[in-house]
This record gives sequence, structure tokens and C-alpha cells, in this order.
Amino acid sequence: MVWERVKYTQIEINRAGKLLANDEGSEEEKVKSTAILDNWRAVHSYPMHIFQMRLKKRAQKIDPNALTAQRLKRIPAIISKLKRSYDGRSPSMKLHQMQDIGGCRAILSNVTLARKLCNEEYIKGDLKHKRVIYKDYITEPKEDGYRSIHLVYGYKSDKNKKEFDGLLTEIQIRSKLQHLWATAVETAGFFTRQAIKSNEGSPEWTEFFRLVASAFAKLEDCPPVPNTPEDEKQLFFQIKQTERKTEAIKKMKGWTNAIRIFRQAVRTAPKSLKFFLLQLDIVGERLDITAYNKKEEQLAIEDYSRAEKRNAGNKEFDVVLVGADTSADLEKAYPNYFVDTKEFLEHLKKLISKV
Repeated sequence: MVWERVKYTQIEINRAGKLLANDEGSEEEKVKSTAILDNWRAVHSYPMHIFQMRLKKRAQKIDPNALTAQRLKRIPAIISKLKRSYDGRSPSMKLHQMQDIGGCRAILSNVTLARKLCNEEYIKGDLKHKRVIYKDYITEPKEDGYRSIHLVYGYKSDKNKKEFDGLLTEIQIRSKLQHLWATAVETAGFFTRQAIKSNEGSPEWTEFFRLVASAFAKLEDCPPVPNTPEDEKQLFFQIKQTERKTEAIKKMKGWTNAIRIFRQAVRTAPKSLKFFLLQLDIVGERLDITAYNKKEEQLAIEDYSRAEKRNAGNKEFDVVLVGADTSADLEKAYPNYFVDTKEFLEHLKKLISKV
């Protein structure tokens, strides 16, 4: 496979990111900046691919039921993250420094196995690549309730791929319960058109997910989310109250029913297909799926960029390119795009029933 190479300098990449984030410049400059961003994102495909192969092998050695997947960050998500940096809502960061353009994820059956994978294969492992970040959000959950382990590595080649040296890939390791929570947040944010994941959602939804995250932490014998009730009965009571305000159960059931047919299309896809370009029309309740085999990864990335450009600024449309080893893994690893909130709702109902 011919992998995309870097075509621009660091100065050009950062300038393009700033222009797009601040919506500055002429149309010609915006087109050029978009091309630079497309190229910079695409070059992360190769190191991401290498990290994902290792992650899958090591995760399944520890937990045969482990799921792994990879993804390139969506253009709107990249620009949104840069905007938060430039307007002071998040730490200062330039496009060339962004750590999660390429990402891999491992979902293990429980917290013990997630920690085992992290410690044995990454913290104490023999990785030649340079670890630049290690954050344990399981031991110290974020204020919004997010829990996972994050590792960021700079790629280092020992062959003839020196041009990819230093490119960053983020690895996320989490338990299944933590994953159900995180994807429920993305699902709610996606369908309510709120940036809940970026702490910009309504107070009701934000508090609802914080409380549920703390309850899930108790189930896994992990530290609770900061500033949530320590008393279990009080915690469950507040979850019940915020659920009534958000109507989370009713709404998530509705989202599931709306696109059930879309899930079936992916389930029946041949196993030879490794990449899926998903284009979701929220209002029209339509999902277009384009599938690619292993050799067509570069074509998939190019089609992804074209689809994003066609729908730029359209809040009723979403585009994502995901890769997985089988269509079944795709559905399980990215349930937010198939609205598979069933398990999350089952856990939620159990919590509420205790009040």
C-alpha cells in the first residue's frame, strides 16, 4: 500500500489550522488550508495502523473478548478542538501538536484486565516508540465523569518509514462499562446537537452523565467522579431526578428504533471489508454506508475527505470513517454510530430501580 506522505512544513500546517479554526482568509486560502489539513490527517494513517495491529494482538492475549478499533479524527472535530484552544477554552495547542488525530482503542471486559494491558504491554513493555503522555482517568476521573487510560506515542521507525517518525497516535484503554458510558455521551451529544463530550452541553445532560459515571465507578470499585454524592442512595436518587429532566431513557430508545435498519446493513457485510465510510442524515433518518477492503484504505481516506467537504457546516449530517477487523467488531467498538445504547440503558434502569 502507498501511504500518504507529508507535503507541507510545520509552519504551513499550523497556519492552516489557525485559519480554519478562526474562519479567516479568502476562499482560496481556506481551500488551500483544507488541503493541508487533509494531508496532515492522512499521514497519520500509517503509524495508527501499526499501533492498532500491536494493540489488537496484545489486548486479545490478555482478554480473548477484547475489542479493538482505529479511527482518524473527523475534520469538524479537529477544527472544533483548535477553536477551543484559540479562544482560551482549552490549553493552547497548534494543529501540528494535536495528539489524537490518529487513534486506537481497546475495550476489555473489566477494569482489572484494562490495567493489566496498560501496565504489562505499555508501561513496562518493550515499545520502541516514544511515550509522550500517560493519563490514568480511571484512577482520577475527569470532572465530567470520563474514565479511561490514555497513552500517546510518537512513532519511531526501524525500517524505511523514517518520514513518519514523531507522528503522534493516541491509544485508549478502557473497560466495557466505561465504554458504554462514553458512547452514550457521544450518542446523546450527536442526536441533541450538543457538545456534551467537550463540556458544552446543557446542565441537565452534563449532570446526568456525571452522576451515572460515579455510579458506574462504584460498580467497578473505582474512585468516584469529583463532587458527586458519596452516599449511594443519594447518588441513585439524583440520577433518577436528572433522568426525568432529560428523559434519557425515552430519547435513547427512540434513537435506537430510528436507525435499527442501519445496523442490519453493517451486520451482513462480508468479512473481507475492513473500512466503512458512514454518512448519516439525521433528519431524513438515512445512513449511506460505503465499504472498503484492506487494500483500499487510502481510497477510503480520500472519499472521507470529499464527503466532509460536501457537508461542511451541515449540522443535520455527520460523516465518519472507521476501521475494524470485522463488521461485528465495528458495531461493538463504535456503538454510538449504531445507537446501541441497550446495555447502557439496562445498567441505568437498575440504578434507578434502587431508589
